[in-house]
Amino acid sequence: MCWPPCELRAKESCPRSDRIRVLPLDVTNAESISAALDASGPIDVLVNNAGIGVVGAFEATPMTHVRKVFETNTFGVMAMSQAVIPQFRSRRSGVVVNVTSSATLAPMPLAAVYTASKMAIEGFTGSLAHELRAFDIRVKLVEPGYAPTTRFSQNTQLRIDELIPEAYASFAGPIFAEFSSPAMVTKETDVAEAVWHAANDVSGQLRFPAGPDAVALAQAS
Repeated sequence: MCWPPCELRAKESCPRSDRIRVLPLDVTNAESISAALDASGPIDVLVNNAGIGVVGAFEATPMTHVRKVFETNTFGVMAMSQAVIPQFRSRRSGVVVNVTSSATLAPMPLAAVYTASKMAIEGFTGSLAHELRAFDIRVKLVEPGYAPTTRFSQNTQLRIDELIPEAYASFAGPIFAEFSSPAMVTKETDVAEAVWHAANDVSGQLRFPAGPDAVALAQAS
């Protein structure tokens, strides 16, 4: 995928491919979802990967940002699924792949809001898989591990230090130090491979951990 989208870059800088088409889409906006689906044509696999994060003590996290995280990570997934399922059902085929996080396998401190938003999708996906099986629609989960390249909380426009009250400073320090040099990390290719396997899996397997750290957590749980 070309990023930023082609329309935001010089035309000569964006690679062309007959197999890739970039469309604007805001999963929190019903009109944007409808326009993207109208332009996309028939869909075989829906991968719900849009997400934002917030890192900090829960008591210091404004509820406006709690709702912002849920609007994208939880309600955005539900809105996209609800928009695409009718065409899957009419064809009696299709796959929904919801991307959550290894935080659902082992919740970590200072990420309560993010973890809650992803936990909700875990339950939603499990229930939806049962609901849509009668229409030959497969529903899967991909659970990526920690990927430093995601720049976890930048897209909520909050600085991490704003969400760490002084009372939490000594607690948060070692946690952030551990994140700065993790023993194992998840690469983009790990997630891409897990999504590919999930989309093509015809067994009853629901969860697909992505990355060595996520795999280790899944095996330990």
